[in-house]
Amino acid sequence: MNTAPIELHPIGCVRSPYKARGDAPRQGRFSDTISEIVIDEKYRPALWQVEAQKHLWVLCWFDRADRSVLRAIPPGTSAEKGVFAIRSPDRPNPVSLCLVDLIGINDSVLQVRGLDAFDGTPVIDIKVYSADIDCA
Repeated sequence: MNTAPIELHPIGCVRSPYKARGDAPRQGRFSDTISEIVIDEKYRPALWQVEAQKHLWVLCWFDRADRSVLRAIPPGTSAEKGVFAIRSPDRPNPVSLCLVDLIGINDSVLQVRGLDAFDGTPVIDIKVYSADIDCA
């Protein structure tokens, strides 16, 4: 097993009304809340032509997650499962993957709908959604 360190550099951060557990929806896709993603100035060139997209995958680092959790009981069930079998934000490496609707862009700030991240959450990447390859 390769145990070389992994180094991530946030490309920006989230501005959202969600401040603490219980504020954010379980799945952002089911929310109409508008949030912003503020992209660091040095990554602004990477936004070129992203405004043509309707949907984006946003990867965040859930910095307030409990990284020691390996099992949890999903909402609406009574059976415990391993965190790799559910979508718990608490996990060894709290990488969040969220499909959002792109509402607009103003300079280096993206307005999105459907993001379930807390205010101040680091954004580690953004990728375009492709109906041809993102469906099983």
